[in-house]
Amino acid sequence: MTVDERSAALQQTLLRRAFAAPASTDDARVYFRFRAGVIDRYRSLPGAVLQRTRTVGRVAVPSRWSLDMGIVEGDAAPPDGAEVHVTLKDLRERLPEDEREHWISHLVLQPLSANFLQMKMSAVACIDDGETQPWG
Repeated sequence: MTVDERSAALQQTLLRRAFAAPASTDDARVYFRFRAGVIDRYRSLPGAVLQRTRTVGRVAVPSRWSLDMGIVEGDAAPPDGAEVHVTLKDLRERLPEDEREHWISHLVLQPLSANFLQMKMSAVACIDDGETQPWG
């Protein structure tokens, strides 16, 4: 597994842990970004409603669930470059549990240190990353 693959797996695990953790008042302040392709599966779902303006959108499955999101255009040409962002609170409260893995698979990954993530995720993690060095 490459460092990038390890970082991706760890970031997806962090989101799974966030779903499993007790709710917090800060959940409305924590945002996750997803590739806009996450909503493609709902286009063909009978009864699903997809609405958007230039900057906000909603996916709704009437009588089941709905989720509001912010929309930003990414660096790549739309629709590949478009992203949506949703609060942890809304993901936790409004997205059905059986939809979560689909959304996790579309998580926009950040350039993060896999070693640092692993250290923060486990109290017993010991990372030998070499000798200390000056910042430069």
